[in-house]
Amino acid sequence: MDRLKKQIDFIVEIDKLKHIFRQSVLIGDKRKENSAEHSWHVGIMAMLLKEYVQGSQVDLLKVMKMLMIHDLVEIDAGDTFAYDEEAYEDKEEREINAARRIFNILPSDQAEEIWELWREFEEQETPEALYAASLDRLQPLLLNYFTEGHTWKMPGVTSKKVYDRMAPIKKSTPELWEFVVGIIEDSIRKGYLRR
Repeated sequence: MDRLKKQIDFIVEIDKLKHIFRQSVLIGDKRKENSAEHSWHVGIMAMLLKEYVQGSQVDLLKVMKMLMIHDLVEIDAGDTFAYDEEAYEDKEEREINAARRIFNILPSDQAEEIWELWREFEEQETPEALYAASLDRLQPLLLNYFTEGHTWKMPGVTSKKVYDRMAPIKKSTPELWEFVVGIIEDSIRKGYLRR
């Protein structure tokens, strides 16, 4: 019963992710997206876009697990805006502390599994982690494009920064990279994004 209680406590704790709002807004009503919605969206993308992964087959279940848990640390650490360089100074420390607290609510075997998946995602060294990171970047790109560059209009965001942020896509899914380049260049032409 202690194991079940820990699992239920974790399930209740992660409900807080629904209250963490990102800089991206939803297509249509421009309400800020919450991190749980983001995780769901990239999970669906993983299923649909797997055929574009370069070179090797990926373990789709592992990718989806990474995508479901990668932002749980935001419950404590908050969302770090992708183009805010100052916020990245202590991002890793904040997220590690959050991961330790949140994941350790679970029984130790599950806490260890989630910790390992989270670290793998962050390190982006395996095909699964690189694919998951690519989708994590592609999703806000789409939201920005279809909201006329909503977060791209914030101070300091340029096409170079967007290209740099999208770099994992080039390595993981080259066919999607061509799509990304088209989106970015069209956004510049339409005035959604500054060169």
